[in-house]
Amino acid sequence: MTTNLNPYISFRDNAKEAMAFYQSVFGGELTQSTFAEFHASEDPAESDKIMHSALKTDKGLLLMAADTPNSMDYSPGNNISVSLSGDDEAELRGYWDGLVDGGTVTVPMEKAPWGDIFGMLTDKFGIAWLVNVSGEHPQ
Repeated sequence: MTTNLNPYISFRDNAKEAMAFYQSVFGGELTQSTFAEFHASEDPAESDKIMHSALKTDKGLLLMAADTPNSMDYSPGNNISVSLSGDDEAELRGYWDGLVDGGTVTVPMEKAPWGDIFGMLTDKFGIAWLVNVSGEHPQ
């Protein structure tokens, strides 16, 4: 049996929009459940908020997210980033191009001192992404 570590992003009230955006970047199958579907909130204003969302791609990526109920603390910040890495430059640059739409490049995607192609960005939802294309390293 294997164990997987997957990013789970918390939003206040735009998980549905964010996950649809990520699906446009990564492709895959998106499943979403609202608080109302599971009778998980007594506040009618939160009935359409996303209780759980999962985006699973054919490449094996799994990204999960949820909206945070108003009764819970929500403090977005710079304490999380999501890393994408591999050796398929075309695939990773495609993800980069999708994620940067409406976002901000913090480190341009270019050859890094350690030999890889690397870049950092913050997407339009405030999520930091690191993209690394493995290069040839000296032996």
